[in-house]
Amino acid sequence: MSDQEHHEHIVPPTTYLVIILTLLVLTGTTVWAAFVNLGRFNIVVALAIATLKATLVVLFFMHAKYSPKRTKLIILAGIFWLALLLGMTLSDYITRVDYRGVRFPISQVSQQLPAQRT
Repeated sequence: MSDQEHHEHIVPPTTYLVIILTLLVLTGTTVWAAFVNLGRFNIVVALAIATLKATLVVLFFMHAKYSPKRTKLIILAGIFWLALLLGMTLSDYITRVDYRGVRFPISQVSQQLPAQRT
Protein backbone atom coordinates (compact mmCIF):
# COMPACT_ATOMS: atom_id res chain seq x y z
CA MET A 1 0.00 0.00 0.00
CA SER A 2 2.95 2.35 0.57
CA ASP A 3 3.80 2.51 -3.16
CA GLN A 4 0.22 3.65 -3.95
CA GLU A 5 0.09 6.34 -1.27
CA HIS A 6 -1.08 9.74 -2.37
CA HIS A 7 0.96 12.62 -0.99
CA GLU A 8 -0.64 16.03 -0.76
CA HIS A 9 1.56 19.01 -1.39
CA ILE A 10 0.98 21.77 1.15
CA VAL A 11 1.53 25.21 -0.31
CA PRO A 12 2.52 27.92 2.17
CA PRO A 13 0.14 30.90 2.45
CA THR A 14 2.92 33.28 1.40
CA THR A 15 2.96 31.64 -2.03
CA TYR A 16 -0.75 32.35 -2.44
CA LEU A 17 -0.22 35.91 -1.28
CA VAL A 18 2.57 36.47 -3.82
CA ILE A 19 0.47 34.97 -6.62
CA ILE A 20 -2.62 37.04 -5.82
CA LEU A 21 -0.53 40.22 -5.64
CA THR A 22 1.06 39.32 -8.98
CA LEU A 23 -2.39 38.78 -10.48
CA LEU A 24 -3.53 42.17 -9.17
CA VAL A 25 -0.45 43.87 -10.64
CA LEU A 26 -1.05 42.14 -13.98
CA THR A 27 -4.69 43.24 -13.91
CA GLY A 28 -3.54 46.82 -13.35
CA THR A 29 -1.08 46.40 -16.21
CA THR A 30 -3.91 45.21 -18.44
CA VAL A 31 -5.99 48.28 -17.60
CA TRP A 32 -3.00 50.55 -18.18
CA ALA A 33 -2.23 48.88 -21.53
CA ALA A 34 -5.84 49.40 -22.63
CA PHE A 35 -5.34 53.18 -22.47
CA VAL A 36 -1.99 53.19 -24.27
CA ASN A 37 -2.09 53.27 -28.06
CA LEU A 38 0.14 50.44 -29.21
CA GLY A 39 -1.46 50.16 -32.63
CA ARG A 40 -1.84 46.56 -33.74
CA PHE A 41 -0.05 45.31 -30.65
CA ASN A 42 -2.78 46.27 -28.16
CA ILE A 43 -4.42 42.88 -28.59
CA VAL A 44 -1.07 41.08 -28.49
CA VAL A 45 -0.13 42.71 -25.17
CA ALA A 46 -3.58 42.07 -23.70
CA LEU A 47 -3.53 38.40 -24.72
CA ALA A 48 0.03 37.93 -23.43
CA ILE A 49 -0.94 39.32 -20.03
CA ALA A 50 -4.13 37.22 -19.97
CA THR A 51 -2.14 34.10 -20.84
CA LEU A 52 0.33 34.78 -18.04
CA LYS A 53 -2.51 35.30 -15.56
CA ALA A 54 -4.26 32.10 -16.66
CA THR A 55 -1.00 30.18 -16.35
CA LEU A 56 -0.52 31.39 -12.78
CA VAL A 57 -4.07 30.43 -11.84
CA VAL A 58 -3.76 26.95 -13.33
CA LEU A 59 -0.32 26.27 -11.87
CA PHE A 60 -0.90 27.47 -8.32
CA PHE A 61 -4.61 27.78 -7.51
CA MET A 62 -5.52 24.60 -9.38
CA HIS A 63 -2.35 22.87 -8.07
CA ALA A 64 -1.26 21.75 -11.54
CA LYS A 65 2.34 22.52 -10.62
CA TYR A 66 2.32 19.76 -8.03
CA SER A 67 0.09 17.30 -9.89
CA PRO A 68 1.13 13.97 -11.43
CA LYS A 69 2.60 13.80 -14.93
CA ARG A 70 -0.63 12.36 -16.34
CA THR A 71 -2.57 15.46 -15.25
CA LYS A 72 0.07 17.70 -16.83
CA LEU A 73 -0.23 15.69 -20.05
CA ILE A 74 -4.00 16.22 -20.10
CA ILE A 75 -3.54 19.97 -19.56
CA LEU A 76 -1.02 20.17 -22.41
CA ALA A 77 -3.30 18.12 -24.68
CA GLY A 78 -6.13 20.57 -23.99
CA ILE A 79 -3.89 23.54 -24.80
CA PHE A 80 -2.73 21.84 -27.99
CA TRP A 81 -6.34 21.12 -29.00
CA LEU A 82 -7.31 24.76 -28.36
CA ALA A 83 -4.38 25.99 -30.47
CA LEU A 84 -5.32 23.58 -33.26
CA LEU A 85 -8.94 24.72 -33.32
CA LEU A 86 -8.00 28.41 -33.19
CA GLY A 87 -5.48 27.92 -35.99
CA MET A 88 -8.02 26.20 -38.23
CA THR A 89 -10.66 28.84 -37.45
CA LEU A 90 -8.30 31.70 -38.26
CA SER A 91 -7.09 30.06 -41.47
CA ASP A 92 -10.72 29.71 -42.54
CA TYR A 93 -11.45 33.34 -41.65
CA ILE A 94 -8.46 34.66 -43.61
CA THR A 95 -9.55 32.86 -46.80
CA ARG A 96 -13.25 33.77 -46.48
CA VAL A 97 -15.14 35.34 -49.40
CA ASP A 98 -18.63 36.82 -48.91
CA TYR A 99 -21.65 36.10 -51.11
CA ARG A 100 -20.80 38.95 -53.55
CA GLY A 101 -17.33 37.61 -54.18
CA VAL A 102 -15.67 40.32 -52.09
CA ARG A 103 -12.85 39.23 -49.84
CA PHE A 104 -13.04 40.25 -46.21
CA PRO A 105 -10.74 43.13 -45.17
CA ILE A 106 -8.41 40.94 -43.12
CA SER A 107 -7.89 38.70 -46.16
CA GLN A 108 -6.93 41.68 -48.28
CA VAL A 109 -4.47 43.01 -45.69
CA SER A 110 -2.80 39.62 -45.25
CA GLN A 111 -2.25 39.26 -49.00
CA GLN A 112 -0.74 42.70 -49.59
CA LEU A 113 2.98 43.15 -49.75
CA PRO A 114 4.49 45.20 -46.89
CA ALA A 115 5.29 48.03 -49.34
CA GLN A 116 1.61 48.23 -50.42
CA ARG A 117 0.24 48.67 -46.90
CA THR A 118 -0.51 52.23 -45.84
